[in-house]
Amino acid sequence: MDNDPQRHARVPRDFESLRSTIIERKASMPKRLAQVAAFALGNPDEIAFGTTASIAAASDVQPSTLVRLAHHLGYGGFSDLQSIFRERLRDRTLSYEERLVTLEQSSGDDEDANLLSGFIAAANQSVNRLAATVQSDTFTKAVNILASAETIYLIAKRRSYPLTAHMTYAFSKLNIRHQIVASPNGVDPEMVQFASPKDAAIAASFSPYAADSLSQSQELADRGVPVIAITDSAFSPLAACATHWFEVAEADFAGFRSLSASMALTMALPVAIAERRRKGQQSKPTKGKME
Repeated sequence: MDNDPQRHARVPRDFESLRSTIIERKASMPKRLAQVAAFALGNPDEIAFGTTASIAAASDVQPSTLVRLAHHLGYGGFSDLQSIFRERLRDRTLSYEERLVTLEQSSGDDEDANLLSGFIAAANQSVNRLAATVQSDTFTKAVNILASAETIYLIAKRRSYPLTAHMTYAFSKLNIRHQIVASPNGVDPEMVQFASPKDAAIAASFSPYAADSLSQSQELADRGVPVIAITDSAFSPLAACATHWFEVAEADFAGFRSLSASMALTMALPVAIAERRRKGQQSKPTKGKME
């Protein structure tokens, strides 16, 4: 057991901190620990509800590996680690009515002002975090792929849907051919079948991940269509099938999660694509110059 007091002081006590710690240590983890850590972030409800035996079986490791992971992260045992997942589940499963009650109980004298400032603070935190972590070379590589695509397919469901809805508006104004995969008559699987390796896709999904978004993105990737993903973890199943991906960890206020950083990214992508195409057209030789 590691008795380093500084390491124990850094033991994550909330799910977001734990997620960040696992991602930070991912490359240096032994293979089996990385395997169960990936399973834990991809299946947090199973960790919260399961027994040591059932979790070990589901993640295809020995029960002792769960204990080793807990110790590796600085916890006293697996039950200590599991408590973080149970606390996350309690917070996540608050109904919207319960969230409003929580807001009411935590409000001060000026309830409206406190509510507004709370959401503004969460938005600021999300955008600042993205600014500090986003890789400019990943953005450039993603824009290169998207700018050369014949058609850009847009995939997002549930909470992520506003991102593709905005990009549809932006692409339309910028004369960029695109197809949003969000049919009211349930033909999304048929829509993605038209995509070819000459096209590309932008897919967005956050935990708990939308099954349709994952299956559609995986199908495109399997057929050689480049997928640019916007998700919340290196262990996200969406990141696993992406050509390039962006990690966007949104802050929340009273259980209501922001989309501020994700929206900033999806506002930048269409403009960057349009600008890349414009510059590409300018650099092409005219017919007269070729002759």
